[in-house]
Parts: sequence; structure tokens; C-alpha cells
Amino acid sequence: GSAILRKLKSDGYSNLVLRSHKELDLMRQTEVETFFKAEKPDYVFLAAAKVGGILANATYPAEFIYENLLVESNVIHSAYQTGVKKLLFLGSSCIYPRDCPQPMKEKYLLSGKLEPTNEPYAIAKIAGIKMCQSYNRQYGTRFISVMPTNLYGPGDNFDLETSHVLPALIRKFHEAKIREANLKEVASTLKSAWADAPPTSSERSERSLNACFVTLWGTGAPMREFLHVDDLADACVYLMNHYEDSEIINIGCGKDISISELADLIKDIVGFKGTIRYDRTKPDGTPRKLLDVSKLQALGWEPKISLRKGIERTYGWYVEEGAGYKAQGTREE
Repeated sequence: GSAILRKLKSDGYSNLVLRSHKELDLMRQTEVETFFKAEKPDYVFLAAAKVGGILANATYPAEFIYENLLVESNVIHSAYQTGVKKLLFLGSSCIYPRDCPQPMKEKYLLSGKLEPTNEPYAIAKIAGIKMCQSYNRQYGTRFISVMPTNLYGPGDNFDLETSHVLPALIRKFHEAKIREANLKEVASTLKSAWADAPPTSSERSERSLNACFVTLWGTGAPMREFLHVDDLADACVYLMNHYEDSEIINIGCGKDISISELADLIKDIVGFKGTIRYDRTKPDGTPRKLLDVSKLQALGWEPKISLRKGIERTYGWYVEEGAGYKAQGTREE
């Protein structure tokens, strides 16, 4: 949401109707209806959602399906009731089947079983897609649905219990880097003490091992595609102006990377020198999620921010503004 707002402002749009979650709870139908009747917006970007990674989806499945169904139902219906000219609904690549052919084409929707670790969230997003299509068919509305790949960027959620993999890795490696530096400082301070009673080599190894590693869930083998949130915002505004079809359209970069390769890349950018461990008792999630973006490319849109450059920018933002950041919930209006 904040990235779309940045994009609209940079393009010269000024008549923007905004509400924070505290000002407008999209889960409350009466509040949403009152807002739409009072403001009568012409165009709506529906980016609000409860989102999270594997841990969050496994821990709060009821919240993921309930809250997302309420938000999208209230907003889409009120948009119809008040004559909104056009609405863009942001779905997710999670809507595609777990064992979907790669890259995933829009036509593969509902062609197989969903990934169990995020099924409630995916079902809610599919319901939003079908709402948009049904309202278009019955009422002649202009509601479009876009399916972004995995997103990251400034303002991301870095909470280790509720975040997605990329921001979680940034935080993990950053905090490990700090522990690594602290260990060196302690070692230097205790150097003189060690001269009198030096620890055994095994004791030193254990101390280093406990401080200088990062643990990741699964095997590191799953493949994921990542798109900077500013590229996503650019694509959303572009599609609001150039896309009219009821059928869904993918937004991505068309390239993927393994979680282990992503971890190595973030480790290098952060400057962490320790080791990476994989907890193979934890789930991997969907083996691969790469979007087919040929439909979007045919409309003339391409991403501009490379993965390395995007992660460097995001890490810079995290160090300056996000370190120690506590998410105030995971739904953003």
C-alpha cells in the first residue's frame, strides 16, 4: 500500500483518499460502507491483507482466512454499491496449485491441490478473485485482479514470527552480524584473562558456534521469485491504466532463486561471516513458485530493480529505520 502511494505521488496524483487501520477497520462492514458513501472514490487499489510466512500461516490459519475474506468482501461490495469506476485487487502467487507446472500461467488457477501450509490464505485470495469476476459478469463493474510474486522492500514486516522469508533473512543475518561483532569484542577484552587461564579449544569452538550461525527452516532447496515492492507498485498503476480483462494477470520478474542462494546473497550483502544451518525438521513449503509473466510483458511492462540492488536498498532502509522495528499488526490499509 505505501509503495503504491509513493508511486501515485511521484506520478503527480494528488487527490488521494487515505485511511490508516486505526481510522478505518476494513473488517467492519458498516465502517466500510460509511467510508465509501462519504468519499465516493473513483479508483480503488485493494492492497490490504493479513499476510505472513509459513510460521504465521501455520499458527493463525483461522485469522488468515477470516480476516482476508472480510476485508475483500466489504471493500469489493462497497465499491460496487458506490459506483467505483475501477478497482484493482491484489491477490498472491499462493493461489496456484502446489505442484503447478512452472512457470505458472494464469490459466492454471484451480487446476490442482493447494499448498497445505498456506491453504487458508490462498482460498481467501481465490475468493477475492472470484468476487471481482462475478461482479464484473453480473453488474458490469471494472474490477481487475493481479497476482504478484513474493514481494520485499522498505516498510516490510521484519517480525520473525509473521514475516516472509526475505525480510526475515535480512533481520536474522543482521542480528547475527551484531552478535559476531560482540563476540570479537568480548574475545579481545578477555584476551588478557585467557593468558592466565585460557579456555580449551573445544570451549572456544562452542562459543563461536553458538554466536556465529543463522538457522533457516527446511532444506534451502525451494525456488522462489522476488519482486521489489516499488516495481510492483509501478506495475499496479500501469495495469490500472492499461488492463481491462476480468481474467487474472501475473506480476513478477520471471526469474527465481533457491532459498539457499538467497540466503548466501543476503549474507554477503549484510556482511555476516558466520555459517548457515538448515533445520530439515521444518517444512519447505511449495517446491517452486515462478510466475509466467508473458501476459504482462506483452502489455509493455518490465521490472527495473535487480534482486541484489533491491536487497541492498531494503537492508539500508532496515539499518536506518527498521532495526528493532516491531510490526503493529500485519494488515495495512
